[in-house]
Amino acid sequence: MYAMKPNWLSIVLIFLIFMIVLSGPAFSDEMRFKFKSPSFSGQATSSHYLTIENQTFNRKQAIKEEIKAYKDELERDAQNTTLARFIRNLESRIYAQLSRQLVDNLFGETPQTSGVLELEGNTIEYETEGDTITLTITDADGGTTTITVPIGSFTF
Repeated sequence: MYAMKPNWLSIVLIFLIFMIVLSGPAFSDEMRFKFKSPSFSGQATSSHYLTIENQTFNRKQAIKEEIKAYKDELERDAQNTTLARFIRNLESRIYAQLSRQLVDNLFGETPQTSGVLELEGNTIEYETEGDTITLTITDADGGTTTITVPIGSFTF
């Protein structure tokens, strides 16, 4: 039997017919390039910049708040140590004792007519004049506060 060999011309011809049938009509349009980023295209640029600015501001603000929260936590931890609580308690008792001594000097069994108390750079002067007691408190910066207390209204 005789076998028929395909020649290259018939193969090319079949390929071209196949391409024409499958391709159909081709439609095309003009290709236009547009930037997607408003920074380059110029469309909605202001809102784009505002968005970027808001994001930057929010990030910086979050970092500042985080740092502040961390510093506050460290400060609270330092104030809640056993030594810090002991010192606060001791200071409170010392101030209570000083105020009791001052009240005893003013209203005790043997009241004094005047006196001066120095406390951490502040000066507290008291003087009894008739039915009133005048307290003059001078702070370390030189500012003064005067308190006048009537004696007659203290009844126990």
